[in-house]
Amino acid sequence: QVQLRESGGGLVQPGGSLRLSCAASGRFFSINTMGWYRQAPGKERELVATIASSGSTNYANSAKGRFTISRDNAKNTVYLQMNSLKPEDAAVYCCKALFKRFIGYPDLEVWGQGTLVTVSS
Repeated sequence: QVQLRESGGGLVQPGGSLRLSCAASGRFFSINTMGWYRQAPGKERELVATIASSGSTNYANSAKGRFTISRDNAKNTVYLQMNSLKPEDAAVYCCKALFKRFIGYPDLEVWGQGTLVTVSS
């Protein structure tokens, strides 16, 4: 069983910064792509950014230039540095990871419970 635990959400003023963390724990062979998604009230969940185990990244247009995703493979942790936050960035941010339970097995998907980001003055 793999679990993801997010942290780092909170209240920040417009223009401010937050750093989210998501740590994977449990029994697995490897953690592959990790990513951040967000869901604002009344809206569908959307991709924010992903990062492969190689370090290759992908960003939503709304995140480009303001957010940076990174990971520490030794700690099985992914980070999301969010700068120049806007009110429209307010949402529950969830972490997702693709992992292999055993070598040669297909990737499985696991989600964290989310952390709330509020952007308000």
